[in-house]
Amino acid sequence: FGAANAYLGLRVGLTVSASIPAAVMAIVLFRAFRGGTVLETNIVQTIGSAGESLAAGVIFTIPALFIWQQTDPTIRVDLVEISVLALFGGLLGVLFMIPLRRFLIVKEHGALPYPEGLATAEVQVAGEEGGQKGRLVFGGLGIGALYQLLANGRGLSLWPEEPTQRLPAKAEISGSFTPELLGVGFIVGPRIAAIMFAGGALAWLVLLPIINLWAGDAVVYPGTVPVSEMEPGAIWSNYVRYIGAGAVAFGGIATLVKSLPTIWQSFRVGIAQVVGAGAKGPVPRTDRDIGLGWVAGGSLAIAIALWLWPGVPVSLFAAFLLVIFAFFFVTVSSRIVGLVGSTSNPISGMTIATLLLTAFIFVALGLGDAPGARIAVLAVGAVVCIAAAIAGDTSQDLKAGFLLGATPWKQQVAEMIGVISSALVMGGTLLLLHRSYGIGTEGGLPAPQATLMSLVIDGVLSHNLPWRFVFIGMALAAVVEFVFRLPSLAFAVGLYLPIALSTPIMVGGVIRAIIERRAAPGEVDDQREAGILFS
Repeated sequence: FGAANAYLGLRVGLTVSASIPAAVMAIVLFRAFRGGTVLETNIVQTIGSAGESLAAGVIFTIPALFIWQQTDPTIRVDLVEISVLALFGGLLGVLFMIPLRRFLIVKEHGALPYPEGLATAEVQVAGEEGGQKGRLVFGGLGIGALYQLLANGRGLSLWPEEPTQRLPAKAEISGSFTPELLGVGFIVGPRIAAIMFAGGALAWLVLLPIINLWAGDAVVYPGTVPVSEMEPGAIWSNYVRYIGAGAVAFGGIATLVKSLPTIWQSFRVGIAQVVGAGAKGPVPRTDRDIGLGWVAGGSLAIAIALWLWPGVPVSLFAAFLLVIFAFFFVTVSSRIVGLVGSTSNPISGMTIATLLLTAFIFVALGLGDAPGARIAVLAVGAVVCIAAAIAGDTSQDLKAGFLLGATPWKQQVAEMIGVISSALVMGGTLLLLHRSYGIGTEGGLPAPQATLMSLVIDGVLSHNLPWRFVFIGMALAAVVEFVFRLPSLAFAVGLYLPIALSTPIMVGGVIRAIIERRAAPGEVDDQREAGILFS
């Protein structure tokens, strides 16, 4: 799940939850080899689903190194260092959730539903359906693999995977009709898919022709040749991409700002739980956590390890800064996913806020021009982003465990095992994808979130952004957010991505809408769940 979501996130800027597929696969595998209890399947899905969240945190930030490497060959991207950042960020996310569990998961049981955790628990209780649901999961795997074998350029290449049609004034429409993109469209649903496609259509059918007609034969920064001589992809790369980056930045921060009351309450709760968690007395099995001494010692050890690690230029000050930011956003992440689910967790906004704060602190201390400054800022953002992403997954898993009567400390250990196992493959996965496709390169994997993070860091430290295009993107996102009252982040991601990715996501959303409309009144939920498992 970690490797698959790393590819998906680099391609379309989002990942899909692995909790329910992991639970279904656990049920099927236990049934195939021996009868497993519901608590055993819960431990398996706790371990298995960690890969998806770790991948989300990694691909939102660390691929910025590959992007910088294109203009600065001295930047070295090391397999071990990627895995180390992933490991430390993931462990911090699990550790900081330990003192929060009793309040957010147990005491707030009626107020915070944790929808994915509830659904995962229901799937495991209904284990007798494992055979049918398992066939859907493995059937989707098999059909997706068969399609790739027949259509992919590395397979038989029997038909073009990405048909493209050039339109007047260099507008362009295309679609990469692959199983994973159609599946993503079905999972996110018709509303979000349509909003993403609207962003893509605005970029490729409206903004791109406007820039072409407006600039004409002029050379407009950051381009180096007249716009009239550019192909559509070059116009998108030099101008529309920055408009999209501004929109994504605004969308992420707007989502974060809307969550400020929750953020403040969550932070107060987190502090209170850490300060007052020393209660004594017999503790039932279903309420036993890993001890707070391990939390404090582990967090301190991670901060010192990051400071001492030779390949990551993080000062002792920056190491402790990231631990503080990580605790703050772990509490925020857990509370938000409890209310609205993991798919609405504003990880991008939290990461942008962390990068901005860290970069401004570096500049204020006169460290903005120091060697390795931007890599240090990125390392802080990466660890915080990964910790927040893992905290969201850990919260859902602990909620499922609470409903099923699991032992919390065993789940927390299982979550760490999931973090370690997926962190070990994350460096190799990114390097393989970069060598195979090119991360952040034209025609390669666009890595939208990581590209945005690199632009934020460079913009603060070296003041070289084409700000007028960034501000246009922010203005467009503001109109979507405040005038049309639609989720601006989904629109912004569509605006930023090549339209070849938005089109099949829209088709997947339309398929879901058709299936739900044609289903009998009592079968809509069953049809939707079956489609999501297959996707």
